[in-house]
Amino acid sequence: MSAKLSLILCLITVTPFSCDCRTLSGKHEHNSSSLYGFSFQDSMHVSSSTSNDCGFSSTEHDPAKDHPKESMKFQLRRREIKQESKRTTHSVVDLQIQDLTRIQTLHARAKKAKNQTHKKEEKKITSVIAPEASPGQLVATLESGMTLGSGEYFMDVLVGTPPKHFSLILDTGSDLNWLQCLPCYDCFHQHGPFYDPETSSSFKNITCKDPRCSLISSPEPSVPCESNNQSCPYFYWYGDRSNTTGDFAVETFTVNLTNAKGGSSEYKVEDMMFGCGHWNRGLFNGASGLLGLGRGPLSFSSQLQSLYGHSFSYCLVDRNSDTNVSSKLIFGEDKGLLNNPNLNFTSFVHNKETSVETFYYLQIKSILVNGQALDIPQETWNISSDGAGGTIIDSGTTLSYFAEPAYKIIKNKITEKVKEKYHVFEDFPILDPCFNVSGVEESNMELPELGIAFADGAVWNFPAENVFIWLSEEVVCLAILGTPESSMSIIGNYQQQNFHILYDTKRSRLGFAPTKCADI
Repeated sequence: MSAKLSLILCLITVTPFSCDCRTLSGKHEHNSSSLYGFSFQDSMHVSSSTSNDCGFSSTEHDPAKDHPKESMKFQLRRREIKQESKRTTHSVVDLQIQDLTRIQTLHARAKKAKNQTHKKEEKKITSVIAPEASPGQLVATLESGMTLGSGEYFMDVLVGTPPKHFSLILDTGSDLNWLQCLPCYDCFHQHGPFYDPETSSSFKNITCKDPRCSLISSPEPSVPCESNNQSCPYFYWYGDRSNTTGDFAVETFTVNLTNAKGGSSEYKVEDMMFGCGHWNRGLFNGASGLLGLGRGPLSFSSQLQSLYGHSFSYCLVDRNSDTNVSSKLIFGEDKGLLNNPNLNFTSFVHNKETSVETFYYLQIKSILVNGQALDIPQETWNISSDGAGGTIIDSGTTLSYFAEPAYKIIKNKITEKVKEKYHVFEDFPILDPCFNVSGVEESNMELPELGIAFADGAVWNFPAENVFIWLSEEVVCLAILGTPESSMSIIGNYQQQNFHILYDTKRSRLGFAPTKCADI
């Protein structure tokens, strides 16, 4: 047992991205702070010597890698998971490593935002659909990535003319939509072929003189814009050495529209801005790229607002559901949700001076355990003057993470409540606390509930199954971890299961209602 635990500890303390991207190597100047064995990288810079056809600089690349108004509802389908592998310590290790990697991303972007010039804040873009277009229902299929060792959700998107299928990670924590594109000079493994702009008649590069080029960050050092047909290079980094670099472009995305009578038809969305990535690094679990749902103007949701309005929602079934049960993603006004008597709202927090425009910030007042408010310093939840801290809700992080000292206080209170009935299990080094529940049926287990009280009076109560994770039939652990003091707190998708979550950007608020998502 001790040998296995030592191996797990070793896995956790190794950064997932231990090697530099050769095409983006050179100097990586950064300040760092630690997160339980991982280091935050507050900035990354590209420096190189040779040029390429994309309009930015790079070092050598490996040619062998070149080829390897209704509402919108999405079906989120689960890939089959073998019963015996649902609750393994291996999957928990994988998910935590990916979560910590992602927290590096979010932390670094927040820290850098304070010192960056946000050109996107100074410019507005219009949606790609004509303003007179009436909102409709968009229908697509998404899958849980659990069988791939990922806690993220994948969306199938049709891109190009003729349209071809690509599986993209759904991400409320970023804005840019991007695909791995041929020629792919340094790309990660994906399921299915890379996107090839040469085979699409609707692909168009955005030039460096196009006003839209200022909406995206460019590689450093920047390349002078010297001609009208020179492409617009972009560099979108995620703070942990995962990044995408390529050409900023427009393409036709095909979506399914559903009318009020239930009929459906394909709708071609022309001139959708996206990144055609020729250099891409990171743990993206076989996806073809990423679909951003953040608050910024480049996100998929922002570019399509005139089609479905200013709101979208999702309802995630729990991870132990039958594989034929679907989660739902709904773009547009959902009258069933709005009429739900249990629907509660809390306001998004946005301060241009300190917060990142991409993230959906929430203002926590206190944490509740079985309805009892814990004594956590209020400054724990505030966004600091340098852009750090605060709390966001995020679809791409699996578990929830609370900054110290909140996590320690929560952990101690949970331990105090649970150890009255079950023995503390101290041999698992990843999640803490864990409890030995041997011989107790899950339905008969007595575990405390956790709640979040927001500054505007809203309260989000989570049932025990959203607060704890079962590692085996005998061990159950708190599904919450900590981040260092003054770091960002995150409400992850594990805690969001069986809640219908509404993002209302027009009224700048988040809605949440307890729902048996399998019944929607």
